[in-house]
Amino acid sequence: MSEPYRAGIIGTGGIAGMGILGMHDEEAIGREKIDASHAGGYDQTDDIELVAVADVDEEKLETFGEAWEIPESGRYVGHDAMLEAEDLDVVSVCTPSFLHHDHVVDAAGSAADPDVIWCEKPIASSVTDAERMVDVCSETDTELVINHSFRFTDKLRTLRDHVQGGELLGDVKSVSTQFRMELLRNSTHLLDTLVYLLDARAERVSGYITGENEAVDSLSADRDVDDAGGGGFVVMDDGTFTTIDCTIPREESSMTLNVIGSEGKLYMNNDDGEWRYWSLEDGEHVEREIPDIDGSWTWEDDYKRSFANAADHLQDLLDGNAENQSTGEEATRSLEIIVGFYVSHYTGGQVSVPLDRPLRDVEITSW
Repeated sequence: MSEPYRAGIIGTGGIAGMGILGMHDEEAIGREKIDASHAGGYDQTDDIELVAVADVDEEKLETFGEAWEIPESGRYVGHDAMLEAEDLDVVSVCTPSFLHHDHVVDAAGSAADPDVIWCEKPIASSVTDAERMVDVCSETDTELVINHSFRFTDKLRTLRDHVQGGELLGDVKSVSTQFRMELLRNSTHLLDTLVYLLDARAERVSGYITGENEAVDSLSADRDVDDAGGGGFVVMDDGTFTTIDCTIPREESSMTLNVIGSEGKLYMNNDDGEWRYWSLEDGEHVEREIPDIDGSWTWEDDYKRSFANAADHLQDLLDGNAENQSTGEEATRSLEIIVGFYVSHYTGGQVSVPLDRPLRDVEITSW
């Protein structure tokens, strides 16, 4: 039997393996293993073993190490020490978004020499940083996988095939969407789902930023950030007109997409677990079952399983048996829209994509 692949994690926060307020049982957060996490994903694979973890916060490092049974020799204060000492096949980057660039670039060029980097969403805080991450990983022959979790659910992949094949909706004309604030921290999921389903890139953006951030209170943040609620309209490069509303708090929101095509329409609600489809037949919309999909997307059956699915995908990449399902190039498409909303709001004008070079440097601070 061959040796398992070796994994390391940079950052010991909630998404790494300790749980996130609002997503997991509050009594379990910070006290026990959380399956819906990077460490949980590795734990559920056959051939990837989590052997090392790094963080600048020694207390969090020890808590994580104890919970996930990482030997003290595999716990590193600072990512540089881990990347210098360990030979790793895959590295997870689970740090705040403004640190993703440095940690991905450092890992790709390090002595650890990983073949795959699994980076949390959003890819980065600026388009320039995202593009640099993609370039460095290409130069070092490293697969960069961005953890937009919905891409790793079977139902969304099947739906995407139907939408892009044209047999379900025909030519998509319009999409209206809603999800919770904040744009960079949360709504990147919605925007990535949009560009994933359409396989399209923004062409023109007009945005509005509310300035509200409910995470400031829920996370007991000690500093202000740019990330906030917002939205606007986006014209995609395939001509689809889309509206984005990510202005309201978590408890009041639902992740919804209404998709209108030349041959049908689709309603998706990923919070209430309702997907509905109508075929346009002789000028009338007739409700039909969505082919090859049993039920709708749900938190329990799909989201929580997505981390294990993503880790299985990493294993397939390491085995050479798959193509990357969530590339850095694709993740940059949702980031472009978010940055475009901010630039549009503060300049009072519409923004064209690809962003002009100075606008690619605009950084949206978040956690």
